[in-house]
Amino acid sequence: MACPLALVLAIDVSSSVDASDYRLQMRGLGEAFEDREVVDAIVSNGGVLVTAFEWSGRNQQVPIADWTWLETPAAVQTFADRLAGASRSHYRFPTALGYALGHAAIQFNRAPRACARQVVDISGDGVNNEGFPPESAYRAFDFTRTTVNGLVIRGADPDPVAYYRETVIRGPGAFVETAETFSDYGAAMKRKLLREIAGNAFARNKPQGVPRALAYRQFRREDAP
Repeated sequence: MACPLALVLAIDVSSSVDASDYRLQMRGLGEAFEDREVVDAIVSNGGVLVTAFEWSGRNQQVPIADWTWLETPAAVQTFADRLAGASRSHYRFPTALGYALGHAAIQFNRAPRACARQVVDISGDGVNNEGFPPESAYRAFDFTRTTVNGLVIRGADPDPVAYYRETVIRGPGAFVETAETFSDYGAAMKRKLLREIAGNAFARNKPQGVPRALAYRQFRREDAP
């Protein structure tokens, strides 16, 4: 069966995200998938293969939902409920963006089917402050066929929006969506999902066939090459 899009959702639960922020974030994520426009986009697109995990420190990447094939409104609703009902795994760890990106890259090797496009959807409210940075992750892991988009919650210093635009996003058509506060997370995620599902001509036509060579041994290194 054809698969137009494989999507990895990487959700920030670092210490800057308090309990109220977390609830708003997960509720907004579930509501974005419940939205009629998003559901219609998924169905008309021919389906989406999606997985989700929480991330914070170097060793804190915890699955929320394993790879799930969404093709019908019922399947999308079940997935939305799983996201909205997730229980937070960690509270007190810093922001290890490079490690989160490395973990996201590995997930595509676990996907149950090959898809025409691969997208990492990483959200956060701050810059990397532990472990190797995003640029090292991009050297250590295979992102050849992968686009990385960001959803940034504004307000921190240094400015995470500028950081994501300059350092985090990657690949054809990559973009940053912003939310003014965690209360705006759901609306921002809806906009982001609609753009990711629709894709773009460059992403669809990007050459394939480059073998994956993920560097597992580098994942725990402080100074990834």
